[in-house]
Amino acid sequence: MKIAIIGLGYVGLPLGLQFARSGVEVLGLDIDSRKIDALNAGKSYIEHIPSESVREQVDAGRFSASTDFSRVKEVYGALIAVPTPLNKNREPDISYVLKSGEAIAPHIPKGLVVILESTTYPGTTDEELRAVLEKGSGLKAGEDFHLAYSPEREDPGNPDSRVHYIPKVVGGLTPACLAKAVELYSKGIKTIVPVSSCRAAEATKLLENIFRSVNIALVNELKQVYAAMGIDVWEVINAAKTKPFGFMPFYPGPGLGGHCIPIDPFYLTWKAREFGQTTKFIELAGEVNTEMPMYVVHQTVEALNSHKKSINGSRILILGLAYKPNVDDDRESPSYILLDLFKSRGGEMSYYDPHVPEIRPNREHPHWAGTKCVEWSRENISSYDVVIIATDHQRVNYAELGEWSPLIVDTRNAMGGIKTTPGKVWKA
Repeated sequence: MKIAIIGLGYVGLPLGLQFARSGVEVLGLDIDSRKIDALNAGKSYIEHIPSESVREQVDAGRFSASTDFSRVKEVYGALIAVPTPLNKNREPDISYVLKSGEAIAPHIPKGLVVILESTTYPGTTDEELRAVLEKGSGLKAGEDFHLAYSPEREDPGNPDSRVHYIPKVVGGLTPACLAKAVELYSKGIKTIVPVSSCRAAEATKLLENIFRSVNIALVNELKQVYAAMGIDVWEVINAAKTKPFGFMPFYPGPGLGGHCIPIDPFYLTWKAREFGQTTKFIELAGEVNTEMPMYVVHQTVEALNSHKKSINGSRILILGLAYKPNVDDDRESPSYILLDLFKSRGGEMSYYDPHVPEIRPNREHPHWAGTKCVEWSRENISSYDVVIIATDHQRVNYAELGEWSPLIVDTRNAMGGIKTTPGKVWKA
């Protein structure tokens, strides 16, 4: 079997490599020629995917990459794994999905299995994508080619998260489409979970991410309530998670980041309006999580005031630019919002992140592109009026931070086990 993976980012690349390891010939397709050149040279551009993993499959002839989307005519199946962001009005932007469909449609051979993996609202696959594919190919989905949806389930930075062992939910346009999609995924994934339709599979992914968003909002709200009562929410969570049933721990932070949790719930909010429905939990959770960076600002104001300083004119270091620990993925990171908020108040801003040596161009915060990570040294760290821990990377020496920095605002409880002088560490 030979398949194409369209979109070679944090989802598409590990998926393609997993299929290649399983003996499937994989053609990676992407519009970014730099990615294509790197992959064909056996080099990875994603930190947690070692170049050796890419080189092994390239050398074995099981993985190659191209910008030529017409080559979809060579394959048995085409899996689309491209971004689905929100636009400036916080409405779904499925343009990358539709452009991918338009690019392959004229070249679709009869019998091709097309599967969308990008997170989106129910109806995207069997309405919008289907229409684009049928119009461009002159073929009919469910008869001339097969169409299905299977949500990506990636957990970057988690060493126990391996694509082969993550159960794969799959929904097809027709029973025959489902059967073909299941057959394809069975080549590389251990457990397949069929559902009744593309829409059921799309809704499954949204439920998974809405569940996280709502629960993170809950602990973010409780963090503020308990702080006002003089109670440490981290101590409470650690005690509560000893209950062996009926409780699952979620942890607060400075806001939400990543390609899923801050975005996907609003796909359902937008689609629900079409059916005259409201999504109160989703919208409230979004409101709470969106306000968290401002809570960090308020706590930092209090911390600096305790040292008779203000934000205006203070040297402020954001520790952690990636949205989660131990990865280089900075998409939708709340650290960018913190950088903007403090800078707008007169703060002199820098960042430290061992996984992000330089800020790459990004859609939401292009003005920070090219900014470089500062050096980790006693002389440098001690020169900042306050260090704000936004992401708790394991590669950071928090004992050194506690010794070197005059003031720390901790949003991740990273300093929980570190002894420091009284008043040096503030929770936020």
